[in-house]
Amino acid sequence: MQLSKHFTLEEFEKSQTATRKGITNKAGSGEIKNLTDLWYEVLEPVRAKFDKPIIITSGFRSPELCEAIGSKATSQHAKGQAVDFEIAGVSNLQVALWIENNVDFDQLILEFWKEGEPNSGWIHVSYKDGSNRKQVLTYDGSSYNNGLPDDKWSGGKLKN
Repeated sequence: MQLSKHFTLEEFEKSQTATRKGITNKAGSGEIKNLTDLWYEVLEPVRAKFDKPIIITSGFRSPELCEAIGSKATSQHAKGQAVDFEIAGVSNLQVALWIENNVDFDQLILEFWKEGEPNSGWIHVSYKDGSNRKQVLTYDGSSYNNGLPDDKWSGGKLKN
């Protein structure tokens, strides 16, 4: 089902883990509304800015799928409010910095990014209709830190 110019519901529901474990991973009408908000408020602007396809690595997760992967059934993914993604050939830090400065979001996490490896890790971003926290974090696999590693970056581009 095509729900915005560049995104389908199926790509947000697709999960290799759900398939392997026989878990149904289908969004309900409330989750679809939240996903639509996320697409229009965050992902479509990102897609327009970088003019490249966005690769969804984790979108909607049913509560059962959340538990199967060690997450919580109350995760924003289970509410249709969060997505993990990357854009091939574009630094995840560059994309995260652009999101931080150009769109409304609830939480932005640059996960498993390593300096010197621009395509390492991925971006987690969430959006809630109404009040968003604008919380920005990095996660290295063991701890969360506030903010993005932007000391060598300016406007999403590496300083010379």
